Amino acid sequence: MKSELFLTSSVHAVAHDIAKKINLAQANKLVFIDTAAEPKGEREDLTWLQNDRQALVNAGFVVNNYTITSKSRGKLEADLKDFDYIYLSGGNTAYLLEQSQKSGFISLIKELVNERGKIYIGTSAGSIICGKKLPDYFADEEADLENNKCYGFVNFTILPHWGSEDFKNRYLGKRLKIVYKDNQVPLILLTDNQYVHAQDGQFEIIDVSK
Repeated sequence: MKSELFLTSSVHAVAHDIAKKINLAQANKLVFIDTAAEPKGEREDLTWLQNDRQALVNAGFVVNNYTITSKSRGKLEADLKDFDYIYLSGGNTAYLLEQSQKSGFISLIKELVNERGKIYIGTSAGSIICGKKLPDYFADEEADLENNKCYGFVNFTILPHWGSEDFKNRYLGKRLKIVYKDNQVPLILLTDNQYVHAQDGQFEIIDVSK
């Protein structure tokens, strides 16, 4: 089975372009998993989350909200089996990984994408978690993790929101320091107008601002 992923920095800026690359007339059911936006610090202003969801609706997806928190693997499998697209929102990546480990979602999402042909779409945290491991700058996040292993769909780590003034201090304070670590996997810095289209072990960076 072929695997296909769209890893975005901010899906509201690129959803229309993603829609051009898939057949929404044939399959349009998308589950909008907003687990990463559940921590208190993320929920103070959810305008960005609402904008992302609306962009997917405007692009032609039929969107249903969902969370993996407090679900069993069996429940997740039953709930997600009929969706064509699995979308994971932005937010707190460490918290998303914690809930993915507790619920058994990691093994399930690999099965859904790699074996059942579901298309994965991620934004920010939902893109970062597709790499091999959680970046070191999340070490001080409050999360009860079994380990730092992520979904492992790609052999690189997405660093989203490159060039955004809102994230400038995060890059200068933490994120860019991981570049020179000996055990660091390759990094892809994405602006909000870019996304990675990964398919069958190959990937392309697409810039919709051009």
